Amino acid sequence: MKALVLSGGQGTRLRPLTFTTAKQLIPVGNKPILGYVLGRIADGGIKELGVVIAKETGEDVKSYVKDGSAWGFDNTAYILQEPLGLAHAVKTAEEFLGNDSFIMYLGDNLLGEGVTELLKKFEEESLDALILLKEVEDPRAFGVAVLDEKGNVVKLVEKPEEPPSNLALVGVYVFSSRVHEAIGRIKPSWRGELEITDAIQEMIDLGFKVKAEVLNSWWLDTGKKDDILSANAVVLDEFIKTEIEGEFDGKSKITGRVKIGEGTEIINSIIRGPCAIGENCIIENSFIGPYTSVGNDTRISDSAIEYCVILDNVAVENIDRLEESLIGRNARLTRNQGHRAIKLHVGDYTEVEL
Repeated sequence: MKALVLSGGQGTRLRPLTFTTAKQLIPVGNKPILGYVLGRIADGGIKELGVVIAKETGEDVKSYVKDGSAWGFDNTAYILQEPLGLAHAVKTAEEFLGNDSFIMYLGDNLLGEGVTELLKKFEEESLDALILLKEVEDPRAFGVAVLDEKGNVVKLVEKPEEPPSNLALVGVYVFSSRVHEAIGRIKPSWRGELEITDAIQEMIDLGFKVKAEVLNSWWLDTGKKDDILSANAVVLDEFIKTEIEGEFDGKSKITGRVKIGEGTEIINSIIRGPCAIGENCIIENSFIGPYTSVGNDTRISDSAIEYCVILDNVAVENIDRLEESLIGRNARLTRNQGHRAIKLHVGDYTEVEL
């Protein structure tokens, strides 16, 4: 069994952050989303990893994953792909995959449970495809599956206007090598892409054994700003433990589960968890509220922040209240004390809400 992780795409819904980094590398709980994905796969006992990357951000992904040994992978390969669909990604990776079965996992998806049981079911029932589904309120933005009473997949539709069920594909699939035969038979969709839903439908039509498993825990597709904030809150809620390596003075108060990195100083401030503050930060005369992640080398002074994700090397000064915000690297946020004029220096695709 191998793993194929998709870490390409342009991340247009997360611009301007994705002008300078891959969307899979945006941190939640001060750890890149891709790191959680690789952890789930490694926990399933897989040792061979293929990472599909894009030309624009591939070097950043390679710099983070390296040889994969940090997660326990013995062999890590990188496959460069044009954004022509998930089935095209499998086709591009065919040489790496060979005749092995594999799990395909979208690198910007976070799940509340691991893949061990999924892999076990695939092996025990000798399946050709096993797809993970989740009940959603509005399935129109997803691939949608229809199951029979035995859990067999009988039909798949990509982003239907009138969904035949509320079961959405969450972006985790397990395939036998027979998927390559199906991909070889399909044509590009109206979007010009080779759709994985078409490939799975082809497997069904060919009589291959295709089943589904419905996810009982949370699933977060981190494609937009609010999704990142939600993922950050869930990750902090589920995984953060009190771990204080930095220093705080006697005037500061720290409550709840809080992680503070080495070299960070907390001065006359209130830190209320769950939250994570990186290394070498200075937090002074400020309030850091729940569900906030602060990256390394950041300075926050005379400000109140809650439910935010702040990346590395950011400065926040004299901001009365900052909520539900995603702040990119090297950003500067200050309040002009002299008069009430608003001065902005923002990049393309930036959103400012005043």
